[in-house]
Amino acid sequence: METPVGPLVLAGDGEALRFIRFHGHRDDSWVMDRTPFGDAIEQLTAYFAGKLTAFNLALAPAGTPFQVSVWRALQSIPYAGTTTYGAIAKQIENPSAIRAVGAANGANPIPIVIPCHRVIGSNGKLTGFGGGLPVKELLLKLESRQLHIL
Repeated sequence: METPVGPLVLAGDGEALRFIRFHGHRDDSWVMDRTPFGDAIEQLTAYFAGKLTAFNLALAPAGTPFQVSVWRALQSIPYAGTTTYGAIAKQIENPSAIRAVGAANGANPIPIVIPCHRVIGSNGKLTGFGGGLPVKELLLKLESRQLHIL
């Protein structure tokens, strides 16, 4: 899918979205078929147009129980809001796991939809993002209505 942040590859199992990858990276074993992703493409397009603030998609991110708990917590971050790794660690009732939360955040297989871009450093600065810091900044500006990209 072409987007204002570059090409995204969506992958799933026919029932749920399992991956979104930046920069068009894909696995050679995947079969190209846009049909199962009509809803995801429509919702991502609306998101980039500033018309969608919450996704309603079947998701199946694969990870450890800890990673899944972090990804679930990420989904509770409100649109246009931000939080920190420490706040997520407290939310999942593991306040000393700040670095592990950061690692789980970085391993998020469904960025944008599971909004890992909304997590920032405790000093208020942007931290790593799979799509690159410029993309993270763009997504945060889009959500705060400081930027119109479509």
